[in-house]
Amino acid sequence: MKLAKVFPEVYQAWFAAEAAIRRGPLSPVVRELVKIRVSQINGCVYCIDLHTTDARLAGETEKRIFQLDAWRESALYTDAERAALAYAEAVTKLGDHGVSDEVWADVEKHFDEGATAGLVAITAMINLWNRIGVPLRIQPDID
Repeated sequence: MKLAKVFPEVYQAWFAAEAAIRRGPLSPVVRELVKIRVSQINGCVYCIDLHTTDARLAGETEKRIFQLDAWRESALYTDAERAALAYAEAVTKLGDHGVSDEVWADVEKHFDEGATAGLVAITAMINLWNRIGVPLRIQPDID
């Protein structure tokens, strides 16, 4: 299904939300790391492909992208990036008790209120896109 053609009003609203988040105060690198990590968890090949490319355009290195699946063991990520990734994973996996107070406190320690709002928004948004891409089996272009 081509959702953008079948339900263009909703699809356009989602793109408008994505654009607003992009204009927010959360750094482009953190934004893309979160998008990649959430997409890895959700198994969205289209989003992984798209956001690894976007991350490289934002200045991210291949080495950090390659190690993202094991970010807890890697020495390549800042404390702020670790807080963002822990939050994104907690939201994506959303167990019985949601996001722990410890994870939330770490986010607040490393991000101001505007960037925290951006983190909340981008994590929700990429989960939405993944929940479209995976069931509709959207594939990246093969070059």
